[in-house]
Amino acid sequence: MSFSTLDVDCDDDGLVTVTINRPDSLNALNAQVMDDLDLCFADMEADSSVRGVVITGSGSKAFVAGADITRFASLDAESGEAFALKGQRIFHRIENFSRAVIAAVNGFALGGGCELAMACHIRIASETARFGQPEVNLGILPGYGGSQRLPRLVGKGIAAEMILSGEMISARRAYEIGLVNLVVPADELLDAALAKLKTIAAKAPLAIAYSLEALRFSDLPLEEGLRKEAELFGKACATEDSVEGATAFLEKRAPSFKGR
Repeated sequence: MSFSTLDVDCDDDGLVTVTINRPDSLNALNAQVMDDLDLCFADMEADSSVRGVVITGSGSKAFVAGADITRFASLDAESGEAFALKGQRIFHRIENFSRAVIAAVNGFALGGGCELAMACHIRIASETARFGQPEVNLGILPGYGGSQRLPRLVGKGIAAEMILSGEMISARRAYEIGLVNLVVPADELLDAALAKLKTIAAKAPLAIAYSLEALRFSDLPLEEGLRKEAELFGKACATEDSVEGATAFLEKRAPSFKGR
C-alpha cells in the first residue's frame, strides 16, 4: 500500500503502523489525507494478514492538529453538511474496523485530530500530547463525530465543557477523564502502542472481531445490547478457535488460533 500522505509499515506479525505524514502542517486532515485514510482502511479490512493497526502522526509536535481550515470559509450549509458527512463516514470505517485500532497520540490532537483519536478503539498518549475540540473558536462545531463520541467517552458534562470552551487539556487530564487509556513518556509511545496491539493480536481473531462488534452495541438500551451480545457469543462458540481455546486451557498450553 502506497499513499501520498501516509506512511504505512507492516511488521512480520501483521501489525500495521499508519503515520499521517504532513509535519509541515502539523498533520492536518486535508482532503487527500481523508481519502488516503479511507482507502488505506478499506485495503486493510480486505487483507486477512493485518492483525491490528496503530495510527500516529509524523514529527514530535502533532498527532493531527485539526482539519483543513482553509476549506471552512468557503463552506455553506449544503457543502458544510457534505464535508461533515464524508469525514463521519471515514471515521466510521475506522471505528468499525474488525481488528484493534490504537491511536498513538504524540502531540496536538485538536478538532479533527481528537475526533480521529476517538474513532480508534484505544488511545495511548505521550506526556506531551494535548487534546481539544476548538471548533467554536472558528464559529463552528465538531463535525467528524466529536459531539457524539466525546460524551460517550467522558460524560456529557465534561464533553460540554471541552466543546463549548474550545480549550485544550493535557494528556494527564485526558487520562483522568477517561479520554485516553494510558500516558507514557514520548520516547516510549510507539513501543507502548505496539506492545498493547501485539497482546491483542495474539488472541483469537474472530473473538476480537465479535468483541469489537459487541462493544459497538453498548450505546443501545441494556436489553437490546444483551441480546446482541448473546448472538455474538453464540457465533464465537461455533468457531474452531473456541474449541482450541478451551482445549488449550484444559491442557495447560498456549492456544494456536487459526481465525476460523
